[in-house]
Amino acid sequence: MAINALGYIGIRSDKEDDWSEFAGKLLGMQKIDQAGKSMAFRMDDLKQRLIISDEPGETLAFIGWEVDLAGDLNKYGARLEQAGYPVKFGDRNLAARRFVEDLIFFYDPDGNRVELFFNPMKSDSPFLPGRPISGFKTGPQGMGHAVLHVKQIEKLLPFYQDILDFKLSDYGLTPYPLYFFHVNGRHHSFAMVGSGNMGFHHFMVEYTNLDDVGQGYDLAQLQEDRIAYTLGRHTNDYMTSFYANTPSGFFVESGWGGRVIDPATWVPEETSVGPSFWGHERLNLTVEERTKLRDMRLKAASDGKQAPLVIDCPWLYGELK
Repeated sequence: MAINALGYIGIRSDKEDDWSEFAGKLLGMQKIDQAGKSMAFRMDDLKQRLIISDEPGETLAFIGWEVDLAGDLNKYGARLEQAGYPVKFGDRNLAARRFVEDLIFFYDPDGNRVELFFNPMKSDSPFLPGRPISGFKTGPQGMGHAVLHVKQIEKLLPFYQDILDFKLSDYGLTPYPLYFFHVNGRHHSFAMVGSGNMGFHHFMVEYTNLDDVGQGYDLAQLQEDRIAYTLGRHTNDYMTSFYANTPSGFFVESGWGGRVIDPATWVPEETSVGPSFWGHERLNLTVEERTKLRDMRLKAASDGKQAPLVIDCPWLYGELK
């Protein structure tokens, strides 16, 4: 019994034109025809990865996680019910809208809707990006990662670790609590930020070519207030990325070069060097908050903290050795 990948994300928003421009022209996703009051986007050979439902709210609607086997839905459903979390099985109509064989849904302790599904449907037609890109890194690693704002991380840790079997990758307590979890070889597919707030922080998409990120960064800089975090590199998953403000107020991280781990041997640890080696200036924060994070980056640099050289990265070049 296992959850193996982030499959899809649903957003509640009535800003259809803005999302069409953002997801298609900036991120490079393929917009697909969708019946009813919603639209969807492809990233690869699957029918859909991002769903925008035409309703007010501008927030996360649901997160969909893929399971290994059809029977896993019953097993997780029973475990959730036993722990006091009501579970509903999706009917044929919902499964058809999600383009999956079967699914269940429930809510985490903060009220976020979580869906577990089996056997996503593939498209008969090739993926056609919304702008010229080399493609997204998906496959066994899933859509990317999703990050939530939480008020009390200790309240959600048992839910995701003990009930849903998410495995801790690493965590940091300064300048605020951050916990990262993996469900496959991607360093993290899920994370929680102990910001004291509730809601969606961001989701990440990873490109197969660094130039896809850089060209997207150029496009984002042409739009007023589109950049949320400047180009930078993270200390834990080594992702080179920038963050953009979405039409719904949360962020999307566009990245390249993310770390791939071996889940069977991985040992989590506490990190204290801050979230980024360089860059990622958080333009949305106050001067005081930005200064605190900038000082952490400068200290990491003065201490000689860096990611491994690219030629030594087994997650990038292991297959060539």
